[in-house]
Amino acid sequence: MTEQHSQYYVPTQSPWPIVGAFGFFLVAVGAGTLVAQLSQTGEAGWGQMVLMAGLFVLFIMMFGWFKDQIQESRVGLHNQQLGISYRQGMSWFIFSEVMFFGAFFGALFYARMISVPWLGGASNNVMTGEILWPGFEAIWPLTTTPAGNTTQAMGYWGLPLINTLILLTSSVTIHFAHTGLEADKRKQVAWMLGFTILLGSCFLALQVEEYIHAYQDLGLKLDSGVYGNTFFLLTGFHGMHVTLGTLFLIVIFFRILAGHFSADNQFAFQAASWYWHFVDVVWLCLFVFVYIL
Repeated sequence: MTEQHSQYYVPTQSPWPIVGAFGFFLVAVGAGTLVAQLSQTGEAGWGQMVLMAGLFVLFIMMFGWFKDQIQESRVGLHNQQLGISYRQGMSWFIFSEVMFFGAFFGALFYARMISVPWLGGASNNVMTGEILWPGFEAIWPLTTTPAGNTTQAMGYWGLPLINTLILLTSSVTIHFAHTGLEADKRKQVAWMLGFTILLGSCFLALQVEEYIHAYQDLGLKLDSGVYGNTFFLLTGFHGMHVTLGTLFLIVIFFRILAGHFSADNQFAFQAASWYWHFVDVVWLCLFVFVYIL
């Protein structure tokens, strides 16, 4: 490993930002088209192919970008100043994710605390509520749509509670993985990180099972009124973040097996740990405000 640069490292031009932008464009077009096709015809058309192509492009982007970053770090091109920039960048990224979920939690709060009471006659709007939705009952979860369709709310017992315990346990295992890295206990790092990845995979598998139960047994779907919208948007986006976090941890796991990282050089591991703790906290908020209250 060569001596680290004393000045700020400016990387060479990279194709991966534009490749990633193109991949996200394909994902946006494909996902939007797929939802429209499923709602209109009930069948997936060319939108599914565009979505899969976008995901494939994003996978190529992530693989190539990670590979370049790892090589730069291993040859000593990264220095302390760049490490500070990385930490600031990851902090701002997590803050943007907080704002992202904050918007959906805000929508849930608005629907539950403002819209539903208003339709039910709060603030002397009884007549307006009767015109917009005759016979409306201001209760939550709102399991009846304006079209008269009914569904069942997802309770917190069973799969949601099990998934909560799984994510709480995963926070503990990744913490012990981090303490093992600080103490240069490589076996502890590998085992604890492997357990964390396993727990994250179990969470995703159980969430798929929960969605199947919601569709088949409860009649709870994305078009099941405002409750169905907020339920699937919040839990679905969180599941997507758990998927990304699990992939992040898998990359870190293989780097651990390859002998990467030390007590003094471990930012990538720390970034993965920060992100994983973030998705755990978001799930706790989801469990309380979506499932219990």
